[in-house]
Amino acid sequence: MNSTEERSAFSDRLQQALRNAEYSPNSPTQLAREFNGRFQGHPVTVHAARKWLQGESIPTQEKLRALASWLDVPADWLRFGNGNTQKNGGTDRSMTDQRASSLLNQLDEHHRQIGLEMLRALVRAYKKR
Repeated sequence: MNSTEERSAFSDRLQQALRNAEYSPNSPTQLAREFNGRFQGHPVTVHAARKWLQGESIPTQEKLRALASWLDVPADWLRFGNGNTQKNGGTDRSMTDQRASSLLNQLDEHHRQIGLEMLRALVRAYKKR
């Protein structure tokens, strides 16, 4: 893969991770603002964020790790697109599965159980079709 293809593929993964985290994949302003609010190092400009989103550049390793941490994806996947999209080492979970798990984990135990029960009810209804 040449460097242009590499940058484009990175951009696609970044946009996918942003969508899965419920952020706009089309707003370099939002990306820069959200990133800078979480990153302890030198802030990025809106111009730099635009270049990431349009596949014109790839962030430094330090910034890439911060992006991956914020978006809850593996840095290796974000940078290189390796098949592993689960942050903690699995290989067969999709980004949708990961996002659902992430959302449930944001709830307290009581509400997490309610969410799981709702999912079970959806599965039962789906299997009856």
